[in-house]
Amino acid sequence: MKVLLCRPRGFCAGVERAIETVERALAKFGRPIYVRHEIVHNKVVVQDLVQKGAIFVDELADVPTGAHVIFSAHGVAPTVFADAQRLHLQAIDATCPLVTKVHAEAKRFAARGLTILLIGHADHVEVEGVVGEAPERTIVVATADEAERVTVPDPDKVGVVTQTTLSIDEAMRVMSVLKRRFPKLVTPRKEDICYATTNRQTAVKNLRGKVDLWLVIGDPMSSNSNRLRELGADSGVHAHLVLGPGEVDPAWLRGVGTVGITSGASTPETSVEAVVARLRELGATDVEEVAGEPELIEFSLPLEVR
Repeated sequence: MKVLLCRPRGFCAGVERAIETVERALAKFGRPIYVRHEIVHNKVVVQDLVQKGAIFVDELADVPTGAHVIFSAHGVAPTVFADAQRLHLQAIDATCPLVTKVHAEAKRFAARGLTILLIGHADHVEVEGVVGEAPERTIVVATADEAERVTVPDPDKVGVVTQTTLSIDEAMRVMSVLKRRFPKLVTPRKEDICYATTNRQTAVKNLRGKVDLWLVIGDPMSSNSNRLRELGADSGVHAHLVLGPGEVDPAWLRGVGTVGITSGASTPETSVEAVVARLRELGATDVEEVAGEPELIEFSLPLEVR
């Protein structure tokens, strides 16, 4: 059995920035450092930071007065910043700069009096944060069917933004419908779906027809990991999303000649290595890295922890 390892895979620049923000805050300010929601959607990463002294909370009310609290890479609504100030918390914003870009677009569209159509999943924390920029004039659209049905106050005054971690193909289908229905649709100056999402999906597409089984290593809560699994399945082979080696079912490998492996943008490489080691135990004899788009992007850390 052969294993093909996609490149790029794993941590993107935004995830690296968020994790390093927590680690730097712990080193600079000491334990504990509070984090609102999961810093990134990966339980392995979260547990590692817990062991280092981070405390994850769902509500700012659970953070002691005066403590440092970090906002996750997914971004938050303006009301969350206001709540932190009201509660006298020392807030550090670890939002991915590419998500911040979408927030800025939403604010700009709202200032122009546009209805904002946000292509994304309404229950995702990134979308909740963007909606919070202009909740009274933002409508979330998840599918092409929803795009066909959505209604707006003025069809000539509509703007569109996109969640950064969507399926590129699905987002294009939704965008195509919106452009047809609203000819004066105002679009972002630059694509919203982030480079890391695009590169990882392209790497999976490039192996279409070359693998018999896909293993995507990532957390079930990770949007981009789920999209990778869906993309692998779309190629006509079985595709499974696993957090680590313990979730690999040997029965999946029966009759499989080649396994394709990729990982979501919040998945540490240690998880990939552990799954590959498990596959070797189950009969893999050849592991090959498949070249992909180089990623050289780096983001500066928040001022508070530099």
